[in-house]
Amino acid sequence: MPRFVPISQDALVERVVERVLALPGYRVVGVDGADAARPLDLAHRVAATLRGTGRPAEVVSLHDYVRPASLRVEFGRDEISYRTAWFDYDALRREVIDALHDEGRWLPALWDEATDRSARAAIRAAAADTVLLVAGPMLLDHSLRFDLTVRLDLSEPALRRTTPPEAHWTIPALLKHPETSTTPTFFARWDHPDRPALRLD
Repeated sequence: MPRFVPISQDALVERVVERVLALPGYRVVGVDGADAARPLDLAHRVAATLRGTGRPAEVVSLHDYVRPASLRVEFGRDEISYRTAWFDYDALRREVIDALHDEGRWLPALWDEATDRSARAAIRAAAADTVLLVAGPMLLDHSLRFDLTVRLDLSEPALRRTTPPEAHWTIPALLKHPETSTTPTFFARWDHPDRPALRLD
């Protein structure tokens, strides 16, 4: 049985930053969690702390790689479609993760979810040793080329409590962990974000 110890969010950020600083060069960190876990918030905190050390760091939201609404309607609302079709993981791999590792560039956004139009974002050249933090749901389930990963885990009761009713249809997909899922570097129980618990391997 895995053992968990209490940890503060500040301490978790410090641990992630410490591990990242030991990895020179271009690096990509995945912060995986349901929207209700607010993975983007933690990613921004890690990025801000990294920048405070002098390491360039930026954040990419998976929701900026969502597919157009017309395609999402066509795919429907079920477990399989949410896991495999609502977000463009292939574009995220190509334009962010592999692009940074292989070419020192990255595209901060592909699609504007609010306006349902192209984000029209410009490709950015990465400074030396840039760290990109990619945040969003189900990132660990798509064989993405992360150098380090953080999983903010919500139990089913917590998901049902914190997910808006209109999005409850996404919960079965969020609870499923395929055999192909990547084992996270840091796994935190996140039912109570003010007092998370970190798994010790």
